[in-house]
Amino acid sequence: MFRKNFIMSLMENILILFIIASVFYTSQSLQTQKTIYVPQGSITNIISQLHKKGYEVSPIDRYILSFLGQPQSGWVDIGAEKLNRVDFLYKLATAKAKMEEITLIPGETALLFFEDIASTLDLDASRLQHYYDQHADYPEAGIYADTYYVPFGINEEQLIAFLLKESTGQFQKISQKIYGTYDKKQWLRILTIASIIQKEAANTEEMPLVSSVIYNRIKKGMPLQMDGTLNYGKYSHIKVTPERIRNDKSRFNTYRYKGLPPSPIGAVSFDAIIAAIKPAQTDYLYFMKNRQGTHDFTKSYRTHRRNIQKAR
Repeated sequence: MFRKNFIMSLMENILILFIIASVFYTSQSLQTQKTIYVPQGSITNIISQLHKKGYEVSPIDRYILSFLGQPQSGWVDIGAEKLNRVDFLYKLATAKAKMEEITLIPGETALLFFEDIASTLDLDASRLQHYYDQHADYPEAGIYADTYYVPFGINEEQLIAFLLKESTGQFQKISQKIYGTYDKKQWLRILTIASIIQKEAANTEEMPLVSSVIYNRIKKGMPLQMDGTLNYGKYSHIKVTPERIRNDKSRFNTYRYKGLPPSPIGAVSFDAIIAAIKPAQTDYLYFMKNRQGTHDFTKSYRTHRRNIQKAR
């Protein structure tokens, strides 16, 4: 009887010590980062890799983590830099991928967009441009103007692949709905017209009117003579001056060359695409920005000249 009581008492003491040790172990503070990278693989591999990277985790933690759940691989948002062990492991098991928001503004060129997101996401702008040139269907406007959410830590090739896939999906959806098909050659023309509309129109209401001017001038064999076509590439935000018009010998200079530029001049929005596909039915050939910041449209060159004088 004495022996039985002794063994039971010993086991109770061991259990109490185990509980105390467990509480002490799991309540220990761990230094972490708000965002950490979780490698792919088993929980054992995750714990091992985190330990190699300096996190104070041990083989015991794989048992606790197995109970809490399988962590999501990639960059995850832990949310704090100091947690007790059990909170850290719980966060590890339940944390969602950290996402970054990037926005391509309608009218912006790929060159400046890549420079901006390279700075935001700590990437290489030249590598972004390289992968875009390698995989995009269009020299410009291959990425649809929109806001995107991308995983933190994404590399240049992955980012371009994602943006092009999402954008092509949007283009195909619009084209299929209107034309019943998606033809890249036809879509290049649509994107080119849409990109000019995007640069020239003061607002979405004007877009179909600007579109009508483009189509009317092309139909009559008139040069477009639109400043926006010279805001390509690095010139996206550069004011077009008479000197620039005289000296720019590229096909984007629609004062020098008739017809459309060889490719789009910037990213386009849904409204610009629809305006390019469905221009307003007008006989307008000219438009001039007025003092209110919108445009006066006319079919008469004489009236256009008067509008220029009024604007001045």
